[in-house]
Amino acid sequence: MIKNIVIDGNLALETVRVTEASAMAAAKFIGLGDEKSADLAAAKAMKRALDELPVQGTVRIGEGAESCVDDLFVGQSLGMGEGPKTDIALVALEGKSITARGGSNAMSVLAMAEDGNFLTVPDVYMDKIAIGAGLPKGLVDLDAEPGENLKALAAAKNAAIGDLVVCLLDRPRHGKLIAKVRQSGARINLIQDGDVSGVIATATPESAVDMYLGIGGAQQGVLAAAALRGDGGQMQGRLVVRNQNDQTLITQAGIEDVGKKYTESEMASGHVIFVATGVTHGPLLNGVKNLSGRIITHSMVMRSTTGTLRIIEGFHNTAHTNDG
Repeated sequence: MIKNIVIDGNLALETVRVTEASAMAAAKFIGLGDEKSADLAAAKAMKRALDELPVQGTVRIGEGAESCVDDLFVGQSLGMGEGPKTDIALVALEGKSITARGGSNAMSVLAMAEDGNFLTVPDVYMDKIAIGAGLPKGLVDLDAEPGENLKALAAAKNAAIGDLVVCLLDRPRHGKLIAKVRQSGARINLIQDGDVSGVIATATPESAVDMYLGIGGAQQGVLAAAALRGDGGQMQGRLVVRNQNDQTLITQAGIEDVGKKYTESEMASGHVIFVATGVTHGPLLNGVKNLSGRIITHSMVMRSTTGTLRIIEGFHNTAHTNDG
């Protein structure tokens, strides 16, 4: 029996209620072209639900600095103020623009770890590479060329490079990287938003994504690392310094070695849980469905302690649902 685990299975299942609440709140704004209202509704619902959890939580990765947002800011104390001390990393609505335009794969995301076990990173970019579970450690590396990494991955999977699918954010900054991936012979899945879900896809066989590459948010990188800890996937991330402001933020966060490559275990260490609930339909999770008198949600729960991935379908009576 595993003892002294503060992030236990009961807490993991209770935490699903948090992302369910924020997802249901955001879903009311699907396709309305108002990403600000969708994000605000999700954040308010997540805050209320978090304060009902039996934890002494501190936000390490949140919606922004205290001076910029009203709630879910970095350093904010959440929970009932009793129970285990936990680090909290969250994105109330990953895919604000996706939700506003009625696109696919928006979700609400939350991770918890024991106190002090999430890497504290500022709101800058991170270069990332991720692959799924069941592969040799150190198989791929940020410093290797895409073709080298894909060749190694193909060999480990006993597949042809042409059978592999690489997920990237569809951004101008990835132009050269996309060209190199295509030159190697691999196929590409370009996504408009949501690189947490892009990383998670590598650990989800149903997604058919074999590798995630490219530059996205550093804080989202920590969340993605938490998810991979629960499923056994691998990830490397390195902070990107674009200008002096980025350097200042990184220095203020106490990070001295800017060029360090962080593994998933260095970004999210110890016992970790990760939960996500779909807002709009996607390859990982179904979106919120609003039927007559009932709302249906679709969520995933991962625990690093057991390596378990659970898919949970929730049926919510609208008579008992307030703002999600």
